[in-house]
Amino acid sequence: MLTITLLGGESTGKSTLAQALQRHLNDTLGISTVRVPEHLRSWCETMGRAPQSHEQAEQAQAQTRLIDQASAQPGVRVVVADTTALMVAVYSDLYFNDRSLYPAALEQQQRYSLSLLMGLDLPWVPDGLFRDSPAVREATDTALRRELHAAGIPFQTVYGQGDARLQQALRAMGPVLGQPLVAPDRSLSEGRVAWNCEKCSDPACEHRLFSQLIAGKPS
Repeated sequence: MLTITLLGGESTGKSTLAQALQRHLNDTLGISTVRVPEHLRSWCETMGRAPQSHEQAEQAQAQTRLIDQASAQPGVRVVVADTTALMVAVYSDLYFNDRSLYPAALEQQQRYSLSLLMGLDLPWVPDGLFRDSPAVREATDTALRRELHAAGIPFQTVYGQGDARLQQALRAMGPVLGQPLVAPDRSLSEGRVAWNCEKCSDPACEHRLFSQLIAGKPS
């Protein structure tokens, strides 16, 4: 069982990538995959507002329950979670100066097979509902990196639009699943790009390396 989690602020392509992964794994590769939607988003749409400070813990717990329920389904090989309790903990930190949700969220994040952090190369697009601003998106990215690094949780940042982002996510998933999910990348096999972004906290550096990889340029 592979549980892949997508992390990132608003308008970073989590839902789009989660849907693309589910389709590709199920329909193209024949790997039984379940996608877990973002509970917080659904809650906000239903209630017509964002949760208050005292409601944050239940949001985090509900997201974890959804992931656990998907993981318990018989025959499922991959669970793609469109965010985790860690995202709720970050929002509680940013909006309410409340760090109390981090310990449980990070403990849970440690248990997942793979953490993918969405790069900030996609344009920020308002949804007319709950998205705040590009500044909040960047602050969310900073908080995620800080907490993941502090907890020693490895993560892979993915960049690109459309199929390029999908291919990067699949490449990161292959070693964890134990089988290649994309064709070998010649630039990687020839050692032209040394990509260790999970050890780096500089998004600009990650983006440069990604651009080199796509263009096939030497590092």
